[in-house]
Amino acid sequence: MAVAATVWLGYEFWRLLWQTGHWGAIDLRIFHTWVNNWFAGVPLYGEVKSAMYPPATYAILWPLMGWLAFTPARWLWAITTVIALGWLSYLVVRHSLAESPSERTAALLMPLSMYATGAAIGNGQLIVHIMPLLVAGLVLLNQQQRGWRLDLLAAALVLVTFVKPSIAAPFFWIVLFVPGSLRPASLVALGYLGLTLFSGSFQDASIITLLRDWLGHSSARAVIEGHGNVSNLSVWLGTLGLHEWILPTSLLLLIALGVWTYHHRRVDLWLLLGVTAYVARFWTYHRWYDDLLILLPMIALFRLAKQRATTEGADVVAGILLTITMLVVLAPGGLFLFPPPWNMRYVAGQVIVWIIGLVFLLAQAWRKKGALVPA
Repeated sequence: MAVAATVWLGYEFWRLLWQTGHWGAIDLRIFHTWVNNWFAGVPLYGEVKSAMYPPATYAILWPLMGWLAFTPARWLWAITTVIALGWLSYLVVRHSLAESPSERTAALLMPLSMYATGAAIGNGQLIVHIMPLLVAGLVLLNQQQRGWRLDLLAAALVLVTFVKPSIAAPFFWIVLFVPGSLRPASLVALGYLGLTLFSGSFQDASIITLLRDWLGHSSARAVIEGHGNVSNLSVWLGTLGLHEWILPTSLLLLIALGVWTYHHRRVDLWLLLGVTAYVARFWTYHRWYDDLLILLPMIALFRLAKQRATTEGADVVAGILLTITMLVVLAPGGLFLFPPPWNMRYVAGQVIVWIIGLVFLLAQAWRKKGALVPA
């Protein structure tokens, strides 16, 4: 894991900062162009077919790239990436229940050695920044004693993660249903509405038109395969020719997650996070760098493996699943490493491992729920 992290992250930070070709910080270049064009009044949805982020995203990204030329924005992004990665590693070690030096080292290396982490860094993607904000915000909301100050901080952290709603939206059910979280949920919703209206004011079209155009662009883009867009509901339905079912099926899965979260809202937060992360990975369009979501169920499995008081060998099963999951997400990954058809077999194996992990966490959440004393 240490060797994989050192080599992979070194290469990907080189891509982010110094690669001058098309693939160097490719997504960061796109975000930088989009943000600057948006606030210059360019009708982004009308001119850029790949623009699939909602209006609020551009307002959230502006502080990191809207006032800088691309090269200094590239360095600022790298600095904030290092901070986010360090923060994420700290959160993993702190919440994994790791005790011995070897356990803490393994926990520390989990996010660093995943292929998705490096892929996101080299592309200049968003998820490395999102993950520590999401975890920290939801952990704050899980505290028993909270006042306005903690609620505002937690809401602000979660709000920023909506820079990419395809990741953040499924986790909003936890914000909404965890006991005592109605106030921060309202703050997140009002904050996102405010960002949407503010961002939309820089465009000539009405906010309704902008949102309609965004939905049209994102729905059309979701079925496009290639370059890492694999293993999600949109691609599977698109492959079967069921394009008209993509949006309603994704919404149904999201609603089903909400119902499940409500009924399991009092179980351990990390079981909720693990299940939600699996669903978030499958429910809509994602590329391979968003596989960093799998870090959350890995932490949940780590915690279960450490809880040796669990019945029926759940700790052993959790440890085995954690080990296998760590292997299938180890850098550099097989999607672009193996030649066809082995790369697709690797992806299929990943999906099987993740589905087994999802079923296991669902079973553990059901067991924990049954053991709770009714409130």
